[in-house]
Amino acid sequence: MTKAEKFKEQLARVFDSDLRTKQWENYADYAIIGLIVISTIEVFLSTYDGIVEKYGKLLHFVDYFTTICFTIEVSLRIWAADQITPKYKGFWGRIRYCLSFYGLIDILSTFPFYLNLFVQVPYMALKVLRIARLLRVFRYVKAFNILSRAIKAKRQEMGVSLQFLAIVTLILSFILFFVEHNAQPEVYDNGWKSVVWAFAQYIGDPGGFADTPPITFTGRLIACVIGVLGIAIFAVPAGLIGSAFTEVMEKDSNDEELKNNSRRINEFMLVKSIKRAGVFFPAKNMSIGDLQLELGLSDAEIIKAVSNSKNLRLKNLANAISSGPKTDMIVVNQFHVNTQYGSYINRDSSVTIVNPLGKGDNGLSYFDWHIAQIGGFNYVANELFSRTHSNINSRCNFYTVDEPDNQSFRAFIDDITRGKDKNDWIVVIAGEQIVKNSPYDFHFELGGERGETSFDFDECIPWNRNLTKQLYEDFSKTLEETVQLKTDLHSVQPKVGRNNLARYLTTQTEANVLLLTISYDLMVFKKNIYEAVINVADVLNRNLETRKPQGVHFEEYSVRPIESQYWRRLYLPEED
Repeated sequence: MTKAEKFKEQLARVFDSDLRTKQWENYADYAIIGLIVISTIEVFLSTYDGIVEKYGKLLHFVDYFTTICFTIEVSLRIWAADQITPKYKGFWGRIRYCLSFYGLIDILSTFPFYLNLFVQVPYMALKVLRIARLLRVFRYVKAFNILSRAIKAKRQEMGVSLQFLAIVTLILSFILFFVEHNAQPEVYDNGWKSVVWAFAQYIGDPGGFADTPPITFTGRLIACVIGVLGIAIFAVPAGLIGSAFTEVMEKDSNDEELKNNSRRINEFMLVKSIKRAGVFFPAKNMSIGDLQLELGLSDAEIIKAVSNSKNLRLKNLANAISSGPKTDMIVVNQFHVNTQYGSYINRDSSVTIVNPLGKGDNGLSYFDWHIAQIGGFNYVANELFSRTHSNINSRCNFYTVDEPDNQSFRAFIDDITRGKDKNDWIVVIAGEQIVKNSPYDFHFELGGERGETSFDFDECIPWNRNLTKQLYEDFSKTLEETVQLKTDLHSVQPKVGRNNLARYLTTQTEANVLLLTISYDLMVFKKNIYEAVINVADVLNRNLETRKPQGVHFEEYSVRPIESQYWRRLYLPEED
C-alpha cells in the first residue's frame, strides 16, 4: 500500500461521521462541527450593521479562514470518497458523490465563494449558501440520521397512501365542480377551480387563493370528507414514520449488541492464545461450546454476532476429515479484511503469498496469514468469495478461473501482479482438495503429469526451474527433519488444470508462480501446525527473498496477542 493510499484510508476514518467511537480522528469531526458553528455565527453577526462597522475586518477574516478550511476538507472528502464508500470509486463515482445529499451541500456551501472572484454572485445568495453549511451538522446528528432512515424505510408505504389520498381528492374535486357549477357558475366556472380548492384545504389555504367554499348540501358534504382526508394526509405518514422510528431504534440497539458480542468473541480469541517454539499465536479456532461457557452467549447470539462481523466466520471442521465417520464440529475463526475481496498486505517483499480459497478451505487463512507475516511476505487473500457462496453476488471461483471479468477478481489479480518482475515469486497456497488419505502433508504442484519427477519439462509453471528445484529440496529436507512432515512432487496429485489460478497468473505476470497445496489434516488437526508455519516461512524466506534482508520476523509474536497493540488493531479496530 502506497503512502497516498494509506493517507486516503486514514482520511476515510477521519470522515466516518461517527462521534461515538474513541478514535483520535473524532477530534477532526469536532473541529469541523466547531468551524460550522463559527461560520454560522459569523453570518448571523454580519446582519447587524453596527457590528459590521466595528468588527468588519474580523468577520471577513473568519469568513475567509472557515472557507479555506472547508475547501481543504471538502476536496479531501471528494478525493477519499472511494474509501468512504466503494460506489464512489473512479471519476464517475466522485461525480456521484458530489451529487449525493451531503456532497451537494458540501459543494454549494463552499465553492461559490471562489466563483464570486470571477463572476458577480448576488450577496444574498452567498449568505444563504453559507448558512446552508449548518446542514452539514446533520452528518453527526444521530436523530436526523434515524429520521432519514425511518422515512427511507417507509417511503413505499407513504407513497402508496399519498397516491390513494391524491386520487380520491381528485375524484371528489370533480364531483364538487359538477354540484357547485350550477349554484355558483361564476365561481366554479371550470374543473381547475374545484381541484385547487380541494388541495388548498390540506395546507389551510394560507394565500386565500381558494377562498370559494361550496354552498350546496352535497358540496359541503364533500368538503367535510376532504377535511377528514386532510387529517389523514398528516396522520398516516406520521404514524408510518413513528413506527419506522421505533423499528430503526430497535435495529440500532440490536446492531450495537451484535457489535459488542462480535468484539467480545474477537477479544476472547486473542486471550486464548497458544505458545509454540517460544512465540505466541492467536487462537486458530474457537468452538461454539467454549464461547457459550466463557462468554455466556447462546447459539443464536454467537451465530448472529459472527454473521454480522466483518472478520469472523463459522466453519465445520468435519469437512476436513478425509476418512471415517464425520461429526459436526462448528468453530469460529478470525480473518482479516481490508479490500473488496478480502485482504491485501504489501510488505515490499519479492515473495507474495496468495490465498485463493480463504472462505472455503478449513484452516487455510490462518496458515497462509502467519506464513506471510513471519516470512515478511506480501499477502493477498480471497476471504469473501467462493464457488458455493449463499449470496449469488459473492459466488465466484478464484482458484479455478472461470469468471475473469468479475470486478473483485480483477482487483485480486491486480494486487497480486502489481510491480512484479522476473525476480519475484508468487506462491499460491491452497488446501488439498483431491487426494484423500495421502501420506504427504505438502504438495509442490508444478503442472506436471502424475509421476513427473523432473523440474525441467515444457509445462512447468515456474520459469526458474533451478531455483524451484533448490527450494523443493530445502523444503522437503527441512520440514521432514524439524517437524516430521513429508513433501510430495507429482506422485499423487493429478495434473494442474488449464484454468487453475497458478497457470492463469503466468499469463498476467513475468514473475515465477508456484502452487503449493497443504493437507487439511495438517492445517486443522495436527498440533505441529505452528512449527510447520515457522519452518515454511523460513524456507521460503531464505530461498526466495531478494528485495529485503533475509530472516524471519517474530516481532508481533513476542507477547500474548491480547497484550499486543498489533493484534488488537487488527481485530479490535474500534479501540483506535
